[in-house]
Amino acid sequence: MAMNPAVSSGENLISAPFDLGCEPGYRCAMQEPFGEPPSNADIHVIAKRALAGIPQSLRRHVQDVVILIEDFPDAEIEAEMGLESPYDLLGLYHGVSLDKKSVSDAPEDVDRIFLYRRPLLDYWCETGEDLEAIVRNTLIHEIGHHFGFSDDDMEHLESGDDT
Repeated sequence: MAMNPAVSSGENLISAPFDLGCEPGYRCAMQEPFGEPPSNADIHVIAKRALAGIPQSLRRHVQDVVILIEDFPDAEIEAEMGLESPYDLLGLYHGVSLDKKSVSDAPEDVDRIFLYRRPLLDYWCETGEDLEAIVRNTLIHEIGHHFGFSDDDMEHLESGDDT
């Protein structure tokens, strides 16, 4: 059995360098073992960065949409959507989609996109995917609803199926 050089030299094992075996773009569980989870403000910064990466020709149509970060969907949303768990929903568009708006209609409420921090973080931990990618994909999905796309429409677009 080979001796660990850190043990044989008397170094502290915790400070000894070691390879975590992390894939690029993925965060390993032990990389930051006891850090604080990202806050609502952290998720909002990630969402703003993602929004800035959307082409201006599309972004101009979402400039009045408010992005809100909440820990979970409220009980009313859970019941309305028939969620088994509050962790089942990463984000939600609430408003009137562009395909249903009329310039003659008085706005009833502000269009909003909710990003749910705890389900996003849970998904991040379960999958090991990059948190920024998860937030970006969720935000873009909800922006798709703002443009009037259904979940089926977006699934069809993402699959690249032209039929």
